[in-house]
Amino acid sequence: MITALIPARFASTRFPAKLSQELCGKSVIQRTYLSTQETGLFDQVIVVTDHEEIVRQIEEVGGEVFFSKTVHESGSDRIAEAVKNIATDIVVNVQGDEPFQDQKSLRDLVQAFEDPKVQVASMMFHISITEAQNPNAVKVVIDNDSNAMYFSRSPIPYIRERADGFEYWKHVGIYAYRRETLLEFTTWPKSKLEQIEMLEQLRLLEHGVKIKMVETKHQAIAIDVPEDLEKAIEYYQTHFKK
Repeated sequence: MITALIPARFASTRFPAKLSQELCGKSVIQRTYLSTQETGLFDQVIVVTDHEEIVRQIEEVGGEVFFSKTVHESGSDRIAEAVKNIATDIVVNVQGDEPFQDQKSLRDLVQAFEDPKVQVASMMFHISITEAQNPNAVKVVIDNDSNAMYFSRSPIPYIRERADGFEYWKHVGIYAYRRETLLEFTTWPKSKLEQIEMLEQLRLLEHGVKIKMVETKHQAIAIDVPEDLEKAIEYYQTHFKK
């Protein structure tokens, strides 16, 4: 069984109540839920939230909700609370503030688990050297089997001399886990590198867990600030509105 869990924290420092903002007739979280459901890839799609307004909005579109009873530091911790009560094999953590999910990217991510050795998978896409200088863009370097070697806010690798035609990989923060790996991961304390970079996936690497990286060409729109919502509205009107 494959389950998509969408962590939906109501509070947001940069954009308060961003998930409940209207996006062309529905809220951001409703759009995320519906686009995830419409991929047809999942046996279950469940929104995991800490706020009654999110519950109301998801139930309004006929969706399933798990209400968090604990305060969590991350989306991974939030979905792990829900997973304890779900009999499933693969868990995909879909970001609640990304309203337009891509079917091919999610299918490729799930298919990584056809290899029984894969415990965790995530996504990446190419960016330019210029884009790699932005610390808000998390970079990843991979080995010959497309397993992550390291993630950083710094541009990695460091170019000492020249790198004609080289492109960096940007990490896309959608993760898929085997259920037992997710539950174990969220019991571990924050690791040293995780605390330095503020990237929780480094906790997995420091514990020797490989993360299979899957290439995607889909660059999701994440709603972090009000300007992002304007971009999402423009995208919807261009691609969906008839």
